[in-house]
Amino acid sequence: MAALAASGAAAADQEPPLATFKSSVELVPISAVVRDRRGRIVTTLTAADFEILDKGERRSILDFQTDQASPITIAVLVDTSGSMKVGAKLAFARDVLKRLAADLQDGRDEVSLFTFDSALHEQQPFTVHPASLQGALDGADPFGVTSLYDAIAETARRLGDRPAARRAVVVITDGLDTSSALTAPEVSGLASSIDAPVYIVATVPPIDYALQADRAASGAPRFSADLRDLAMWTGGELLWVTAPEEAGAVRRIVTELRHQYLITIEPAAEQEWRPIDVRVRDRRMTVRARSGYFGTRAGASR
Repeated sequence: MAALAASGAAAADQEPPLATFKSSVELVPISAVVRDRRGRIVTTLTAADFEILDKGERRSILDFQTDQASPITIAVLVDTSGSMKVGAKLAFARDVLKRLAADLQDGRDEVSLFTFDSALHEQQPFTVHPASLQGALDGADPFGVTSLYDAIAETARRLGDRPAARRAVVVITDGLDTSSALTAPEVSGLASSIDAPVYIVATVPPIDYALQADRAASGAPRFSADLRDLAMWTGGELLWVTAPEEAGAVRRIVTELRHQYLITIEPAAEQEWRPIDVRVRDRRMTVRARSGYFGTRAGASR
């Protein structure tokens, strides 16, 4: 079975994430990454270059920051369920973790490490010493079922308690979920509500990637959301690692976090999920940002 097997409608046709998780907000922070048509990060825009639509209504930008020197916080989540025992998946995961930690600044950037199977396990609390992650997976022995979506949700909640404006969840997995209670839209709603992009790093054999690519190229129909949708809805991205030399691709994640535009708008008062659309006036550029937030007076509930 191909990892990340798609079984949902195209992401562009999906409904917004379900408003399952709700929390009050006074201001709405939006972290946005902009790329030009060649895929290069654009770092020279001003607030006047952006348009923010909140459920179709234009919103004024209250604050706009581009400080690339500010620290970042990453919660790394590694799949150690039974499916990761197959082939070199866990070895790929170790390589990705090593490359990611190497790009973080000691004493400034913050990182934590969680693993999961049927439950979430904290391996390294948040620390400003990324080298602490070296060797953290050496004793891992993959076992058990996979509660991938549930683990992402709980990791996002813990990340939400951190003060950094530039933050993300990085998930290293083969993409198979066998036992979660939550769905991709529900997890996306939670991560979007705290402005935490979710980056999915799929560590899979080349044949699994080829099967997924062939399916996407064929235009085969999908009938529910998957990890690619979850990443997109939160402003993150799906990356593939099919060989050790590809682990360096995760440098893209840290680079994006350091070059985010940090935008703040005033929230709507309605107690509902509010889809937002972040655009730049130059339509040749593309923007990735959270897909929405919960209205001001929404009470904490599930």
